[in-house]
Amino acid sequence: MTPSAPIVGIAADDVTGATDSVVQFSRTGWSSRLLLGELFPDSVAPGSALAVNTDARAMDATTAQQATASAIRNLVTAGSDRLYLKIDSTMRGSVPAQVAGALDAWQEQHPGCFAVVCPAYPAMGRTIEDGLLRVHSGPVEDSPAGRDPVTPVPTSEFSQLLPGTATISLSGTADHDAQALRDAAGSGVVVVNAASDDDLRTLAAALVVAGPTAIPAGSAGLAAAMAAAWAEAGAVHASAEPDPAPQGQRIVVVVSSLHDVARAQTDHLRAQLDPADLRILQPDESLLDQPNRLAQWAAGELEVPESLPRVVVITSPEAVGGAGTLSGTAIASSLASVVQQTLARASVGALVLVGGDGARAVLDATRAQALRITGAIQEGIPVGVVEGGAAAGKIVVTKAGGFGPVTALLDTVTELTRTLTTPLAHSTEASS
Repeated sequence: MTPSAPIVGIAADDVTGATDSVVQFSRTGWSSRLLLGELFPDSVAPGSALAVNTDARAMDATTAQQATASAIRNLVTAGSDRLYLKIDSTMRGSVPAQVAGALDAWQEQHPGCFAVVCPAYPAMGRTIEDGLLRVHSGPVEDSPAGRDPVTPVPTSEFSQLLPGTATISLSGTADHDAQALRDAAGSGVVVVNAASDDDLRTLAAALVVAGPTAIPAGSAGLAAAMAAAWAEAGAVHASAEPDPAPQGQRIVVVVSSLHDVARAQTDHLRAQLDPADLRILQPDESLLDQPNRLAQWAAGELEVPESLPRVVVITSPEAVGGAGTLSGTAIASSLASVVQQTLARASVGALVLVGGDGARAVLDATRAQALRITGAIQEGIPVGVVEGGAAAGKIVVTKAGGFGPVTALLDTVTELTRTLTTPLAHSTEASS
């Protein structure tokens, strides 16, 4: 690692987005971690990527702007000299406020900074064409993101998603494109069309030329392109951190997401696994706001921990998500308490956390200090190891609720089963 290698700070709007972005840096040789809690490292080596979660997606605009700015100031204090703002690939939630917060904090170090917004993720079917956000070629409002129970997206037009911004296409000449970005960011923000990975690489090259005054704001798609471009520009070389040693063979899958995609993936897992290998822990909705009753229910379900099969799925009730029910954060907190009891009573080798609220709640409940990201099961499904707390050393997979094919959870469990049962033959770094 050369002293000129940058330290990249990643501010993300939820935990799964943070890991999905920082894993792109791990793949390109960066020492990559999701930092948890309020403690930041005293010193960070060049060639590191540090991700933090702001929880800003479902916040109101003022709170989201403040949370994003605060997180970025902490990243600067930790040594970050490059910034990546991770936003939702379908523009769910408080994206305009997150961008505003990033500009507020970053301009303290880089006066005249501007944001370049491109949430395209072609590998997952998200593209920006002629200023329109598309999911698998259709308008985003017609996709599951348009029906999201917490942060639905009502339009595919960036003129409405980010009012007052211009949308441009790039030429493929880095110097010219960098100047085009500066010229178009009149209000401090410019949106860039991208329909392919080549388009994202073109944008990344322009952003390298534009320097740290340009803030890339996108999903894991642009993060991958920036990781490669910044690594090449800063001479970042592959890090050699050890893979975690498995602590058991049981896999606990926590599905807090209420997204239709997450529900379908869970149903497919249940349908395909041998019933003898699977246990479903699904508390009744009436228990979710009754901590003592929920704990009693979980204790009964876990009374004979050695009888638990190799896969345990902890999921919210089917009815949750209608009008008047608990918030996603409250549901996630309830499920996290069941996870705590499971970890205390049974040996667990790996956690699969589906949904950003649930991932955050479980990691908070176990007092994890960081996740060291080691690779990915498949695109959009990072894997790493917990550092600190009650789950230290356990393998953790995170996945956004709205991502992936219907087989994604089954594929994840299958890959983890191989890793946990034959640790000498399999690394947690899976091919993508």
